[in-house]
Amino acid sequence: MAYTVKELVKISGVTVRTIHWYDEVGLLKPAYHGSNGYRYYEEGELLILQQLLFFRELGFTLKQIQRVLGRSDFDKMVALRSHREVLKKNLEQTKKLLKTIDKTIKHLKGSKKMKEKEMFSGFSKEKQAIYEKEIIERFGERGRVHIAESKERTSNHSKEDQERLKIEFVAICKELTLLLNQSYKVDTKEVQNVVRKHYLWLKQFWTPTKESYTGYGEFVITSDLKHAYEEFHPDLPKFLK
Repeated sequence: MAYTVKELVKISGVTVRTIHWYDEVGLLKPAYHGSNGYRYYEEGELLILQQLLFFRELGFTLKQIQRVLGRSDFDKMVALRSHREVLKKNLEQTKKLLKTIDKTIKHLKGSKKMKEKEMFSGFSKEKQAIYEKEIIERFGERGRVHIAESKERTSNHSKEDQERLKIEFVAICKELTLLLNQSYKVDTKEVQNVVRKHYLWLKQFWTPTKESYTGYGEFVITSDLKHAYEEFHPDLPKFLK
């Protein structure tokens, strides 16, 4: 059975624009074009699109996907088994993070005390290493120095310090979100007052210069760190930058 772009959009949830873009860059070519000029997709193309979505879900860039799918030895069955293993591993980590969230909620409500170690259960050490690598690649030796400084300072943080830092972060993000929702410009006094609070909060981990603080905003946009801010508003990372 062949599907038009419109039908493919309906069954896959992918937008028309995205399907056209995949065609343009050679990631998902239609099986054929009809006499009416329409693109038509068959089962083979649907399976390729499924692979595309799996890889995107797992954090691959389009260039990386293009390289993988373009390999002569690419095997769909092998890829599916690999996806399954990764997703299974991610599921276990997600379950751990959900438990950590539930325990933290109870802790903040005062219904059940949380052990210090439990606060960080489920967080991926591999991802932390990736963040550090991204910082070093982007900022070079300065980034390495900041990481070392941050590790030294946080090692001295007490349980009360960690709790206070979390509360301060939430308060700052809520303030910025309120101003964002009220359409305040970033250079207004109201926004800059909160930016100052954010700078001072960050200073408890490492000492940013004007240049490195600006760089932090850019780093948030291009790394998984943006998710911490997106929890408050999807446009907050961009607003912060």
